[in-house]
Amino acid sequence: MSMLDQSEIDSLMAAVDEDEISEPLEQISIFSRTRKDLDNIEVRQYDFKRPERVSKDQMMALETLHEAFARNFGASLSGFLRTIVEVRVAACEQMTYGEFVSGLPNPTSYNLIQTDKLEGQMCLEISPLIIYPIIDRLLGGTNQDLFIPQRPMTPIEQRLISNVLGRGLEALTEAWASVRELEFNIVAHESNPQLVQIVPPNEVVMVIGLEMRMSSRAGTMNLCIPYNVIEPVMEDLSSQSWFAVTRSDDSKESEERINQNLDQSGVQASVAIANTTITLKELSELQVGDLIETTHDAKSPSVLNIEGEPKFLVEVGQHRNNRAVRVIRSINKGERIAD
Repeated sequence: MSMLDQSEIDSLMAAVDEDEISEPLEQISIFSRTRKDLDNIEVRQYDFKRPERVSKDQMMALETLHEAFARNFGASLSGFLRTIVEVRVAACEQMTYGEFVSGLPNPTSYNLIQTDKLEGQMCLEISPLIIYPIIDRLLGGTNQDLFIPQRPMTPIEQRLISNVLGRGLEALTEAWASVRELEFNIVAHESNPQLVQIVPPNEVVMVIGLEMRMSSRAGTMNLCIPYNVIEPVMEDLSSQSWFAVTRSDDSKESEERINQNLDQSGVQASVAIANTTITLKELSELQVGDLIETTHDAKSPSVLNIEGEPKFLVEVGQHRNNRAVRVIRSINKGERIAD
């Protein structure tokens, strides 16, 4: 061990007082087989615990794809539940599977999805905050003062909600058809997400968070897609191929899908047998057994109204002990119908 003499000690003390001592800079060497210009390389920190394996363009394409899924799913549910259901994409991000599962409630509706042309499984989680209002709606309830139970769904409730999940998978299949023909199927149900491990906890997954709203009730729905599952189709999510796909929305298949959803919409039909006018005094003096005369002939056809608009001329009769009408012809636009 070498000793410093007094002159060297004095020099060090003077340098400390003047803040002239600086740590030597560490030289970083960069090696590359393909890049020749190594002076202008941008170096960024990389966290191996949270690797970002999907580019921003692919994430935007993935979000746009599932916005179409949200619209189709909301339209399908609105016709099925006979009430307005809004579904929209709230977030689209990548994280580890362990982070995704740790943020889910328990119990919840946790459904494993498998495709016919891709290896591995996805999962679709629907919050109980919207699951039970949907079940209540299917059973004829009004969702007023509805209590959300903190328990797994019963087999009957699971059977009811399977109709909703089926429509969701149909909408998901239609949305992914623009990228690749895939058929989605539910292979298992679970109430505790912690008991399901489709990939290792540190595996990267894409999570599409959606918000579902029905009347005064709202809840979340999360679609978890592991990267290793859709890795074979990630190249198809590039921006050029995506914009080329979006122009094909006006195809014949899209028109048939819209017509199919319209065919399931309910309309109100009513028959106006006759119309007449009476005074308020006559109305106040009406009693059981009184007759109201009209100018409409009993043998003349009546008018069938669809959503309040006259559409058909019909004959009123009886069929199997039930009141019934037989359509004679349609009413032309602008045609005057006598009362």
